This record gives sequence, structure tokens and C-alpha cells, in this order.
Amino acid sequence: MGRRGNGEGSISFHKKSGLYMARYTVQTPTGSKRKTVYGKTRTEVAEKLTRAMADRDRGLVFEGDREAREALEAYLERWLDDVVRDTVKENMLENYTYLARRHIIPEIGHTRLRDLKPEQVRRLYRKKLDSGLSNRTVQLIHTTLRKALQQALSDGILPRNVCDAVKAPRRVRKEMRPLRPEQARTFLEVAKGDRLHALYVLAITTGLREGELLGLHWADVNLEGGKLQVLWQLTRTKRGLSFTAPKRGRTRVVRLTDTAVANLKTHKTAQNEERLKAGSLWQDHDLVFTSTIGTPVDVGNLTYRSFRPLLKRAGLPRIRIHDLRHTAATLMLGRGVHPKIVQEMLGHSTITQTMDTYSHVLPDMQDQAVSAIESAHTQ
Repeated sequence: MGRRGNGEGSISFHKKSGLYMARYTVQTPTGSKRKTVYGKTRTEVAEKLTRAMADRDRGLVFEGDREAREALEAYLERWLDDVVRDTVKENMLENYTYLARRHIIPEIGHTRLRDLKPEQVRRLYRKKLDSGLSNRTVQLIHTTLRKALQQALSDGILPRNVCDAVKAPRRVRKEMRPLRPEQARTFLEVAKGDRLHALYVLAITTGLREGELLGLHWADVNLEGGKLQVLWQLTRTKRGLSFTAPKRGRTRVVRLTDTAVANLKTHKTAQNEERLKAGSLWQDHDLVFTSTIGTPVDVGNLTYRSFRPLLKRAGLPRIRIHDLRHTAATLMLGRGVHPKIVQEMLGHSTITQTMDTYSHVLPDMQDQAVSAIESAHTQ
């Protein structure tokens, strides 16, 4: 506990400002510094002084007085440029920038860093939810603001991160709509006439994300060995389509079914014919799935020009391409494939994520386990 110096903590009235004030001392790497708190009443100053000295005695003394006095808007812009840029993927930088400039700065950007209070952040979240933003978007606003303020804490600009005292809205997962086994068979049968039929086979048999499917290169596919490496994903940024590392930077090797291998071989032959037909117009990126002139396929075009028309022709409900990944996972788990194998194929960070995501499949797995145990005991 810090010892009080002469007159430290005593409250007096400052005639020039018309406010009550109290001084206290902190020890810094450059020596002792006197700090002052002000308030309209003696009680207000006493409360501020108590908090300030408690922070001091716990080591929460911040040196960045000048930075702490700047507006949140200025700090966020500096954080985006000095900290975030060149440390995250381009699309992630764009997301942070959008959330900061579109949602955070217009509401609380005028507030000085050191004056930001948890109740202001709560009101921001409440206002955004009431305006119709989804829980997920408000969660991302929380993540952005918290990361920025955490950097200010690490840099010694702030003594605490006010976002730690605020709960983000709970996450509401998008409804998962995997195809049932017979629906998956129907879909693939209808898709046989589509030039990207092999993509859908791969999606349902491997569980690759759509960006991973569209970022797949022939150099990453070993047809003779029956496996592929997930090294890239195709993402959209303001500058256009770009190839980045997979989600969370996790590369992986995925085994292929015989059906997937056969369809990829057929697809490669058809692609070679397209290359010859396109002639000088063909742009060779070594991509497995391309447009008719070799360029990357935008996931939006894939959805509207190919996937949804196929669903309609097959008489199936409108689902997302991402639901084919869920279809792959539920088909594997439903057939008794060990969750650890499913985790590795999907590229989940932990087996807990896999089990939590597909908990609806677990009752069927338990039924299989009970049947296996019963069979063992009766034989």
C-alpha cells in the first residue's frame, strides 16, 4: 500500500475553477508525479480520489496522460493504422475499419479515452440492437472496441479496459440446414450436368469451406495418393478476390473418397478442354475450380448462378453452400466416424468445437454405442 505524503488526499476548493480538488502522488519510471482529481462536490472528489489511489496501489498507474486525453476517434484511427494494418488479413482490416467508422466512432468517438465508461459501451450495444443489427454484428463491434482498448491498456495509456465490465450479446447461431443422406444423393445426381459438379462432390465428401474449395490449386491435389492439402482460401476484399491462408491459419491434409477422386479426374479433363477452347483468353492460375476462362470463381456467382438453380431443380429447400459442409460433418458422424477425425477434416481448432457444433447428431451416435454394447454382451 502506498504511503500518503504531506497533504496528500486532502480535499480543497479551487476558487478559479469553482471545483473541489485533491492531489495525490504516483511513482513512475521517471520519478514521482503529482496528479489531481476534480469534481463539482466534495463527495465526488472523494470518490474519484479513492479510485485513483486504489489503482495506484495496485500498480494501475498509466503514463499516457496525453494519449488518454485524446478522443476515442483519434485513438481508433491510430490503432487501425499502427497496430492492425500489416498484422491481420486484408479482409479483417477492412472489417475492423468498417465497424469502427460505421458504428463506434459516430456514437462515442468524441469521448476521451480516459473518460470512457462501461455504461456508455452498454448503451452503444443496446442502441445498435434496437436499430435492428444482429447479435453477431454487435458482438463484432464489442470485439473491435475491446481489442483497441486492450492495446491502450498494454501500452500503459489506460489503467483498465472498460469493455471487460460489459457483456456482449449472446451469439445466436445461424440455423444449420444439412441435407439428409437421400437429399444429398438427389442433389449430386441433379448436379451431374453442371460444370462444377466435382466441387459439390468435394464439398459433401470432405466438408471444405466454400473459400477453401474455390482456393484449391491443382498443385495441392494428389489424385494418385487420394488426398489434398488445404493451403489457401479465396476471399473478397475491396480490391477484389485474393488468396489467403485458411481460417485461423490452419493448413491440413484431407483424404479423398474414390468418388471424389474419379470426379476430380473427369473435371480436370473437362477443364483442359475449356482451356483449349478459350485459347489466349485463358488465365492460368492453376486453380481446380474456375470460370470458363480460368479466372477465380466468386462465391456469390457460385451461389446464384449454379448452386441455387440446382437446388430448385432437385426440389430441395434453399440452403447455403456452407450447409454442404454441415452435411459432410453430419453424414460422417451419423455413420460412426470418430469426432476427432471429423475435427481434423473440417479444420476445427478443437474437438470441443466439433462436438458443440454437431451436438444434434450425438443422440444417434449414443444409440449406436448402446447397440454395440448390447451386442457384445449377448454374443
